[in-house]
Amino acid sequence: MKKILRKFELYKIVRAYYSVFLGVFSKKMSSIKKISLILKYFNDLKKYKHLEKNTKFKINWDNISPYIYDKMIYTPIDPVYFYQDSWCAKKIFKNKPEHHYDVGSKADMLGIISQFTLATMVDIRSINLEMPGFKFQKGDILSLPFKDNSIDSLSSICVIEHIGLGRYGDKLNPLGSEKAIKELKRVLSPNGNLYISVPVDKENKIYFNAHRAFTRDYIIELFKPFKLIEEKYIYGRNLDDSYDAEKGFGTGLFHFKK
Repeated sequence: MKKILRKFELYKIVRAYYSVFLGVFSKKMSSIKKISLILKYFNDLKKYKHLEKNTKFKINWDNISPYIYDKMIYTPIDPVYFYQDSWCAKKIFKNKPEHHYDVGSKADMLGIISQFTLATMVDIRSINLEMPGFKFQKGDILSLPFKDNSIDSLSSICVIEHIGLGRYGDKLNPLGSEKAIKELKRVLSPNGNLYISVPVDKENKIYFNAHRAFTRDYIIELFKPFKLIEEKYIYGRNLDDSYDAEKGFGTGLFHFKK
């Protein structure tokens, strides 16, 4: 039946309008705002169809694809991932390891790092992408598939705080973060560099099942006897050089050396 209906222009138009309404009303916002977005979308479509024609492209109702939430003054971006991924990539670029390993961070960051040094991504979830300089190895941060003191350059960005909370299908473990840190410390080679990021707060907290947050003192304690090379802190949309417990929740970036 659908194959027959698709031959009729009216069916295509109705289906296109339906897709717009479905997209708008799936969002949590006021009804007035939703109606406004719908009207603006179809007004743009009407204006576009009355402009000088580009004969290379023709609007087809089958291909209507409404994106109506992108008209913003500022580019929507998560400042935490923006800062921490840039910070980590800069560190690795500066130190120029022959082979960098990462446990559980965003694949996007590893893809960039793999363009200037061999990079291996380790995760419990496989990735079906291939690219020169980029490798994948399945592994669990609580039992890494590497020998003691075997990795010179290692990162785990925005990962440690999640371990043992079940959010990503891992087993529940109240000591998940501590055990993950112990494994990272085990595999890092003497004089090796480790880059991590974790949420920080004025006291140790658990936001079940999203993540944990740590005080600066507790993170430093957990990574003893490693030497702290650098620390940065993200509060809101700012990247600061020092920890400020009074600012409450933030994200700490730490470069340790074994």
